[in-house]
Amino acid sequence: MSLDELKRQAAEQAAALVQSGMVVGLGTGSTAVHMVRAIGRMLADGRLQDVVGIPTSEATAQEARRCGILLTTFDQHPTIDITIDGADEIAPNLDLIKGLGGALLREKIVAAVSKQMVVVADHSKRVAKLGTRAPVPVEVIPFAQRPVQTYLELLGARVVLRQKEGQVFQTDEGNLILDCHFAGIDDPAGLGQAIRQQPGVVEHGLFLGMASRAFVATESGVAVLE
Repeated sequence: MSLDELKRQAAEQAAALVQSGMVVGLGTGSTAVHMVRAIGRMLADGRLQDVVGIPTSEATAQEARRCGILLTTFDQHPTIDITIDGADEIAPNLDLIKGLGGALLREKIVAAVSKQMVVVADHSKRVAKLGTRAPVPVEVIPFAQRPVQTYLELLGARVVLRQKEGQVFQTDEGNLILDCHFAGIDDPAGLGQAIRQQPGVVEHGLFLGMASRAFVATESGVAVLE
């Protein structure tokens, strides 16, 4: 079974948690796309009704519209019932690194106002310690790139300005992302607090204590972590 098929299975199991009348945070990334499509199918065939979504990126918004999911705003629905999103690393306690898709700011805003956050991913995202496979993305305003990069290097990171297709990557909010590579993170909470202290930092990709459940696609099926 292909990795993409396993991701689809994990995403569909997570999507089954959505109930009629819910406000759903719609995550970003290759696995989250399967979740958006699954919700769209359930709305189309009547298994779900009156579900609205708040997307975490413009790409997800476009996919949701294509799948027939009505979108809403925080002005209309300030609280989200459930958010389903991907992750780039999942620690045993469900702490996460997110943001390799470039949507970490909106993803964290959505997760923070959600009654529950559920993660969908493949087994390669599970790690014993955060920072051992994926960098920590740090979103920064363009004006502050150089001083923030210098500061992050003093914290022990190897910092790389994110690019895409040969151009400097910009987020949906027009910011830059500095990918911070560490040889494992012993104190994620302390690191997250330190990163936020530097002026010009908008947000970082350490999602700590936010996820309550993870559906992880493995070669033998979907594992549920809680």
